[in-house]
Amino acid sequence: MTHPTETTSAPSPGATRHRTTDGSARDRYLDLLRSLALIRVVAYHLFGWAWLTLLFPSMGVMFALAGSLMARSLKRPALGVIKSRIRRLLPPLWAFGAVALTVLFAGGWRPGTLLGLVNYVIPVGAPPYPSTIGSPSGLLEDTWADQAIGPLWYLRAYLWFVLASPLLLWAFRRAPWPTLLAPLALTTIIGTGVVTIPGETGNAVTDFAVYGSCWILGFAHADGLLRRIPRYVAVSYASLLMAFGLWWASAHPGPEAAWDLNDIPLAQATWSLGFVVILLHYAPSWQSLPGRLAKWDRVVTLSNNRAVTIYLWHNALIMATVPIIDVMYELPFLQGDTAVAALDAADPLLMFCLVWPLIGLMILTVGWIEDIGARRRPRLWPDGGKRGGRRGI
Repeated sequence: MTHPTETTSAPSPGATRHRTTDGSARDRYLDLLRSLALIRVVAYHLFGWAWLTLLFPSMGVMFALAGSLMARSLKRPALGVIKSRIRRLLPPLWAFGAVALTVLFAGGWRPGTLLGLVNYVIPVGAPPYPSTIGSPSGLLEDTWADQAIGPLWYLRAYLWFVLASPLLLWAFRRAPWPTLLAPLALTTIIGTGVVTIPGETGNAVTDFAVYGSCWILGFAHADGLLRRIPRYVAVSYASLLMAFGLWWASAHPGPEAAWDLNDIPLAQATWSLGFVVILLHYAPSWQSLPGRLAKWDRVVTLSNNRAVTIYLWHNALIMATVPIIDVMYELPFLQGDTAVAALDAADPLLMFCLVWPLIGLMILTVGWIEDIGARRRPRLWPDGGKRGGRRGI
């Protein structure tokens, strides 16, 4: 019998059934959400539109999905699950860190202490890098390190959640509501300035608090607790949380953009949690993508199989589009004020179009490292196709 808050869909003709590493069927709705979250992350870092943080709070969604999968995995011994998660995370990070550090050292940067470099190996904290390096007129702008390495905070937060998950899940199954709401309470204390934790430790604690409720909500989804709450109750309280987030954001604008929730911890925490409650409460049960969504099956499969690679490299690849576009300004048929003005106006869109082939190239180049971490046969293009999904190196 299907639960009233779930829907099932008949697979489209020729649809591919996908399974997790433990042999269970993958939830393709969750896979689709993860793919959308990755696209939104790339779009936000390229265009910088603050309203994207309201339209689709990607970080909250990704942490909730990861929490749900973690709760399912913790049916097995916790130590083995943690080792497996860390093993999948570290090799792609090492590849990225090797490239980043090589470029930094070649540019003349030297860390103040070698101890900080440990975070390029195990991201328990933020890896060090210079705020500026090189010349503004160089091949890459002088803030490239901040743009390329700064997003690694996500890996640090993910690692903290993975390590804390056995304890969090134990607490959640004994006291669901206090455990779910505790990170919101911590965010209220930190995000309102009642308590200030300086430096990188403060950033790490803030990230853990802001997205902690989303991670634990993933537990509620995996355990079926969320489905047992009447939909009108769940949606009503979620809407109140989101309304509070909007109110708080309106009264406490961020330093960069008024409605950028990334700079407003309490608004980010409440908006993301309410948003994810609605997404997961309406979650259908899909073993394959239905209807017209089926044509995106390979894209969804590829992005899920290479999510770490895409996240690690996307900002660096966004910057790599700049010198490519600069070459276009030198083309003979694009000279003149009108052509240059058209290129200037189309510049962000050109970058968005160019970054995806570059991401595809990076998947081919280093994506297989994710398979090494997962102890699978390396695959160049794991999109689930008969050829692409099985092609090894």
